[in-house]
Amino acid sequence: MNRLYSVIIAGLLIAAPLSAFADVKIFACEPEWESLAKEIGKDKVSIKTATSAFTDPHHIRSKPSLIAAIRRSDLVFCSGNSLEVGWLPILLEKAKESVQYGNVGYLMAGDHVKALEVPEVLDRSHGDVHPEGNPHVHLNPYNIAKIASELTKRLSDIDKENANFYQANLKSFSQKWDSSIKKWEAKAASLKGMPIVVHHKNWAYLIDWLGLKQVATLEPKPGIPPSASHLEKVITTLQETPAKAVIHAPYESHKPSNWLSEKASIPALKLAFTVGGNDKAVDLFSLYDDTISQLSEANK
Repeated sequence: MNRLYSVIIAGLLIAAPLSAFADVKIFACEPEWESLAKEIGKDKVSIKTATSAFTDPHHIRSKPSLIAAIRRSDLVFCSGNSLEVGWLPILLEKAKESVQYGNVGYLMAGDHVKALEVPEVLDRSHGDVHPEGNPHVHLNPYNIAKIASELTKRLSDIDKENANFYQANLKSFSQKWDSSIKKWEAKAASLKGMPIVVHHKNWAYLIDWLGLKQVATLEPKPGIPPSASHLEKVITTLQETPAKAVIHAPYESHKPSNWLSEKASIPALKLAFTVGGNDKAVDLFSLYDDTISQLSEANK
């Protein structure tokens, strides 16, 4: 009986359509896009993420494991705006046509929202400047909403049989996300005008959304490590325009922020920056919860 049962099951598996067992394979460049893809795709997608909250997304190695993952991918989902320009094109050389530029499987988040800090003049002497604008678009929740809608369209096109599933998940996510935005904005109302110092210019969308005031940057130019002379200039600036906190991402050195914290008597905040950046930021919702909580505590 057991043998007959096994034969029957094997026959059913062979006869079943491949789509019943297949999932959409997503290559996510950053953790925020992995998290969003999970919200919309749920158990219909499998995801390989190229970076973590503790790696600088500008600079990673094109490891064999990433090459293998992108070869299998049905969707490449990244920030864009040249954030991954140093490594993604190398990986895409090994990928299939459907995930190349201009095709349905090529999704750059920055292409679907309004970019901030678009340079008027391109000059490498200005540091690590992105021609299309600041790429860290995930730090404004309204951008997340727009990108979620575009992601749903792509998944529905790639996996037409489950289009209704993705669209239902988008509706559920959007309702919860819109409600969360109202909650976050109410809690963050007192943060408007809060003066801060940043390590790197990767907080532009958060600053713009919350109405924070960036009074200084630890890097003299984007991507250029802080020098002693520049840090002294920051101290001078803060004597005239005091700040409430200095913030940095988990993948950035904490030493300049801690130095300024001690000299200026302001807290140094290591904000999560993306999903997984600390124990509390386990998804997009808790990323914003924790970020606003930390800023609010420093603003007291």
